[in-house]
Amino acid sequence: VQLQACGGGLEQPGGSLRLSCAASGRSFSGDVMGWFRQAPGKEREFVAAIKLLGGSTYYADSVKGRFTISRDYAKNAEFLQMNSLKPEDTAVYYCAATARPKPLLPITIRQTRQYDYWGQGTQVTVSS
Repeated sequence: VQLQACGGGLEQPGGSLRLSCAASGRSFSGDVMGWFRQAPGKEREFVAAIKLLGGSTYYADSVKGRFTISRDYAKNAEFLQMNSLKPEDTAVYYCAATARPKPLLPITIRQTRQYDYWGQGTQVTVSS
């Protein structure tokens, strides 16, 4: 399974960007997809996650109310709509997915070690 992320770029503070990620390859049987980000000199951090069945969503406090995660269940794809962007949102954004159904809790769904597949990352830069 490969994850392909796209949609990053340069945006001004207050602007919007939309990231996309699709899973391809062998039959994908995971049930959670997520977004993480990593700024220079910092650890990779959780941004948002969605359960493909049912559509439950989870957000980091820093993006709640500004970012919206969604999914296309039939296409094994996820999206991250980022509004009201701030300079501190600048980072490489990675999409991730589980390889098989996992009973993840709201606290464990935020852990990088729960995810088995990772995309190559897409740069998001917020600057005037």
